Amino acid sequence: MNTSTSLKVAKGQSPWSIALAKLFKNKMAIVALVVIIILIGLALFAPLITKFDPDKIDLTNRHQPPGSVNLLGTDDYGRDVFTRLIFGTRASLLVGFVSTSISVTIGVLLGALSGYYGGWIDVIVMRLVDIFMCFPFFLMAIVLAAILGPSIYTVMIVSGVLSWPSLARMVRAEVLTLKKREFVEAARALGLNVPSMIFTHVLPNVFSVIIVYATLGIAGGILGEAGLSYLGLGVKQPQPSWGNMLSSAQSMAALMFYPWLWIPPGIMIFVTTLSINIFGDALRDTLDPKQKK
Repeated sequence: MNTSTSLKVAKGQSPWSIALAKLFKNKMAIVALVVIIILIGLALFAPLITKFDPDKIDLTNRHQPPGSVNLLGTDDYGRDVFTRLIFGTRASLLVGFVSTSISVTIGVLLGALSGYYGGWIDVIVMRLVDIFMCFPFFLMAIVLAAILGPSIYTVMIVSGVLSWPSLARMVRAEVLTLKKREFVEAARALGLNVPSMIFTHVLPNVFSVIIVYATLGIAGGILGEAGLSYLGLGVKQPQPSWGNMLSSAQSMAALMFYPWLWIPPGIMIFVTTLSINIFGDALRDTLDPKQKK
């Protein structure tokens, strides 16, 4: 009875609704999604959560330990660490989303063109991918950040421009398979132009690959921002970010006597990237057609 009922329900569902139902059975994925939603809420409503100004300097209130007034204590300039941590969520998540949007745009366009057209276009795009993948990410990021100057916009551009090759390869492989399918041949026979063919019939079938890459790419963007800001090439003070909060706490005195300066931003980076990676892995398992259970 239960088996027949479930089969009837499954027959009436779309592939996306089945995937969604499968995703919500993963408890770890749900916990990760809740954490991500909370972080986005902190970033959006930061001014309503705390009464302090993240940039206000009060040298008479330096290095105060966590207490009822300053929940996570104060930093070298007397600024409230909790407030800067909450406002830093904005910078870190913004870098993750924008840099991923840049890399997805570049990777999807070049991968689709390379896979669909083939020939000399495919050769040029793939050689470009090989060139980008030959250089270590952080080495190129440091060079470009040093040339462009440290700012949040530099981190977005650098992370986005250097992160697209892997997605381009995945999209190209999918398009090479899809362009030989019957529905694409039928659309071509109807006289559809190439842009309509790619964006209407080919890319929608690569959407699951793009979603998974974008989800995991956000975590990579956040880690890239933290690394560059820690080296002084990312988000500039006084604008708070988790990376430059860690950078300002790298003295021996801070490490030994003021743990509230570096433990909270470290935990935020760890929890955020872990949650995004868990949710991205769950999406990949859910949207993979080879996964039957």
